[in-house]
Amino acid sequence: MTQIDNRTEGQLKPEQTQVPRLRFAPSPTGFLHIGAFRTALFSWLFARHSGGKFILRIEDTDLARTVEGAVEDFTSGLEWLGMDVDEGPIIGGPYGPYYQVQRKALYQQYASQLIESGHAYRCYCTPERLDEMRKEQIANKLPPRYDRRCRYLTPEERAAHEAAGETWTVRFAMPLEGETVVHDMLHGDMVFKNSDLDDTVILKTNGLAPYHLAHLVDDHLMGITHVLRGEEWISSAPRHVQIYQALGWEPPLFYHVPNVLGKDKKKLSKRRNAPSWSDYKREGYLPEAVFNFLALLGWAYDDQTELFTREELIKAFTLEKIGISSGIYDPEKLLWMNGVYIRKLSLQELVERTLPYMERPEAEGGLPDSIQRPLDRDYTTRVLTLEHERLKTLGEASYVVSFFYEKEIDYSLDILIQKKMDAAGTRDALIEARDLLHSLDSWEHTLLEAQLRELVARLGLKAGQLFGTIRTAVSGRTATPPLFEMMEVLGREVCMQRIDQAIAKLEHNS
Repeated sequence: MTQIDNRTEGQLKPEQTQVPRLRFAPSPTGFLHIGAFRTALFSWLFARHSGGKFILRIEDTDLARTVEGAVEDFTSGLEWLGMDVDEGPIIGGPYGPYYQVQRKALYQQYASQLIESGHAYRCYCTPERLDEMRKEQIANKLPPRYDRRCRYLTPEERAAHEAAGETWTVRFAMPLEGETVVHDMLHGDMVFKNSDLDDTVILKTNGLAPYHLAHLVDDHLMGITHVLRGEEWISSAPRHVQIYQALGWEPPLFYHVPNVLGKDKKKLSKRRNAPSWSDYKREGYLPEAVFNFLALLGWAYDDQTELFTREELIKAFTLEKIGISSGIYDPEKLLWMNGVYIRKLSLQELVERTLPYMERPEAEGGLPDSIQRPLDRDYTTRVLTLEHERLKTLGEASYVVSFFYEKEIDYSLDILIQKKMDAAGTRDALIEARDLLHSLDSWEHTLLEAQLRELVARLGLKAGQLFGTIRTAVSGRTATPPLFEMMEVLGREVCMQRIDQAIAKLEHNS
């Protein structure tokens, strides 16, 4: 394949005489990782930007590899990300059915048409023969491909195969000479030698069509105007162009979009633990943050803008700004972006969206099962007020706030005793703090801070020493929200009880 970079303004901005129609056509042979939803998002964004239609079609002709629940996963993922569908299996539409297994007769019709026009032929080769042929080619260091044996059968030989009742597939007869040009809107014209391409199967023995024919027939009959798919399909594109020509159809506009790579520059894949949308949901990522993040994997508005609302992305998105360099999946950037989106939530929204994560079972990442559900909303609002600026995911809330709800907290002495302090000095400081706190008429955080700072000076300690000890005593943690606001929310009774327990722990271990 050679590539000619001769993109023109006309190619980049084609004149549209019809409403753009784009599709997401997953195969239910597995659960899609987030990179596949990225490509679907590009199609959805352009459909919404241009006033077009976004179609969901299920390419389920690979019956042997179909995974139960995969279709529900696709539709739930689209719904979670907020990508509404104009036509599809659930909503219906004028070009249905939207499951390929229900379109079997269409594929047979067009395969027969290709046979009649001399552009395809029946192949009677058994799987055993094909396997032996490939092994021999590999042994001879030849590229494994079909040797076109059945392409050259005489009418008498074909009749004999039919009379014997042998099963057959249909193969497309690629031109043996010349070149095929694939017009790609991102890569320019890509030129392929026809002699490098074999005769691919376009109808299987069970009468269903594989991808090479099925998607093409469906795209044509459903009026698809723009096809966005991963760049791994570039090598198959010349076959598709030839089939379009053989059927006398105009191809849609092709956009072979860059793959999504991990930080190691290898293609993101399920085999390499690529996350799915449901992983993000379970961990407490906001769908609007994931939506924003995915849009930037291979597309950019400019060199600096990274945060977009859904409406801003729809308005800004154009296909011309899709790059040809692979997008890099950076989980740290997503985590940062999610934190930004969490901080943009109102306190009421934060509580509403975090409570389900906190109230789910402990085994699923929720608060300890010993904590009674449902949680007190007013108290939880006060708790989350302290954590709003610190949360990066909703899922982590259960851990970072658990000490606000637990009746008993556990921690080791080494985090209770601060630097340049010993157990006896720590115990004495806590006794002084307990007595001071016990005498206060108010438990308001500004008063707590003023009185405890005076105690620091009186004891001759550093603020970090006394405050660090009190922080661990009342929370069991070394990192918490601001100490005095935290103590106010925990309340006098809980704080005093936990300080007493810390003193007892120090005495027990002295």
